[in-house]
Amino acid sequence: MQRRTFIFSIGLSGFSTMIKKKPGTSFEPPYFSRNEILSPYPSSTVSNTYQSPQGRAEISPPLATIKPARLKRGDTVALVAPSGATATRFEIMLVKECMEALGFKVKLGRHVFDRYGYLGGKDEDRAADLMAQFADPEVAGIIAVRGGWGCARLLPYLDFEVIRKNPKALIGYSDITALLLSVYAKTGLVTFHGPIGLDPWNSFTANYFRRLVMEGEAPLLENPVEKGDYLIPRENRVQTITPGRATGILMGGNLSIISTLLGTDFVPSWKEAILFVEDVNEEIYRVDRMLTHLRLAGVFREIKGFVFGRCTDCNPGQGYGSLTLEQMLDDHIKPLGIPAWYGSMIGHIPLKFTVPIGIKAGIDAERGVIELLEPAVAY
Repeated sequence: MQRRTFIFSIGLSGFSTMIKKKPGTSFEPPYFSRNEILSPYPSSTVSNTYQSPQGRAEISPPLATIKPARLKRGDTVALVAPSGATATRFEIMLVKECMEALGFKVKLGRHVFDRYGYLGGKDEDRAADLMAQFADPEVAGIIAVRGGWGCARLLPYLDFEVIRKNPKALIGYSDITALLLSVYAKTGLVTFHGPIGLDPWNSFTANYFRRLVMEGEAPLLENPVEKGDYLIPRENRVQTITPGRATGILMGGNLSIISTLLGTDFVPSWKEAILFVEDVNEEIYRVDRMLTHLRLAGVFREIKGFVFGRCTDCNPGQGYGSLTLEQMLDDHIKPLGIPAWYGSMIGHIPLKFTVPIGIKAGIDAERGVIELLEPAVAY
């Protein structure tokens, strides 16, 4: 039975008698008028200042930016499984060969083959593996083997001071977003929303990775559009939500994970950010719910621009039972009046950009372009 139905079934006087005065106190039951009971939550007479015993989580303030050293041929990169479990040794062999093809030496994390249900090992072990790579002076970069779920469970076990004192490139996407954002928030270290080890590492993906992480360039992130055998280009098109240009700090990742982290102290400041998001295999109503969460949490009040990458397999299905992704983005993003577009090559797709988190960038929403305004790595 709903609150209002119950209250009116017993009457207002009956409701008041249910609130007993504690012996030895001067407490008097509160009086609620009919209008207050019928009004939306919270009533003007109800305090809205309650906090949990731990206090409200604070957004981490911006820290001085730390750029990791660029990765070079001959450097050692560590492969870790901070999220889901790796299925086979054959998969690790493929990842190792891809890293060697880029010119790296490869170190396998101690727990990279562990399995704890759907996780790549116990939380403490996965966290220890990650921390060991940051502490190892021989390791120049860290690449997650795969995504899945589980990185957020590691955050209480990480020593961010050790990470800050041993900055190195941390690369991944999807569930790895939890690590990318928390490391940047807690240390100021630039991280990379880029390919995981099990990605196909085609020439497009590898080229952007090399240019950004290995060569220290600040490439223009613009979708390649080719007509092929068609009269007009059909693949990799962008859809402008609101035209315009903006400059800010690149921040973002997987929408589900960003939504999960809101309300914790492991998220960075969104002030003057260019927010980019992506997701996969989500019903439109779930994307709607997550963007609503960001809006209610105040994220959209802070950002200067918005880029929705790809929402792979996020289709409304047949009939008229769902909004389309375009309608939902119009509902949430267009009223903001900030430059925004949909379709950048960011996300769970074979051809993807590597996007640095914590670097200043400009965007042009009509062209669908991200222009990095500085290198993301140090020489």
